Amino acid sequence: MVVNLSNQHSLLSNWVAELRDTSVQGDRMRFRRNLERIGEVAAYEISKILAFTHTEIPTPLGTHESKVLESQPVLATILRAGLPLHQGMLNYFDKADNAFISAYRKHHLDGSFEISLEYMSCPELNNRTIIISDPMLATGASLVKTIQYMRSVGTPADIHIVVAIACQVGIEFIQKECGSDIKIWCGDIDDELTAKGYIVPGLGDAGDLAFGNKVQA
Repeated sequence: MVVNLSNQHSLLSNWVAELRDTSVQGDRMRFRRNLERIGEVAAYEISKILAFTHTEIPTPLGTHESKVLESQPVLATILRAGLPLHQGMLNYFDKADNAFISAYRKHHLDGSFEISLEYMSCPELNNRTIIISDPMLATGASLVKTIQYMRSVGTPADIHIVVAIACQVGIEFIQKECGSDIKIWCGDIDDELTAKGYIVPGLGDAGDLAFGNKVQA
């Protein structure tokens, strides 16, 4: 299941447009806030397909049979770029458990790169709904490695991926390597991927735009 949230004609499309716009990208706070707002919308949309249960809630004048989440998801993010998107989802799934993964592109002198996953902090994953956030789904390699690692330490019931912008190539790679049951929620989807693994037109390096340029390791 792949959902392009920009197809729904909502304010989210404005926020994605600002993320891409070079005349707006210099405002780091706005860039982070737009990612956060996309995370909030994604959380709301995902909540519509999660399991709910009925419970009796006491009120000052009686009781009410209310519908509440059957169980809380695990919100996972790939450091560092995923933090604003993750925060947006945490604003809505405010009782969720959290997981943090250090997965990044380790570049070589010849221009190639490999995905290095050096650290993960997470709660119990068995039979849990996992929602992984990462602003850009380009080649899909870092998300595939993250999913494979998480599955090696637990057996999630469902896995959702939330991204601001995805590339069709990356979506297909995740489905091929991790299964078509992975649910992918995208702020928008682009078609082109460069030879170096960057989305076109994309928006650039989301981590740098949100937090400042980094020194390449």
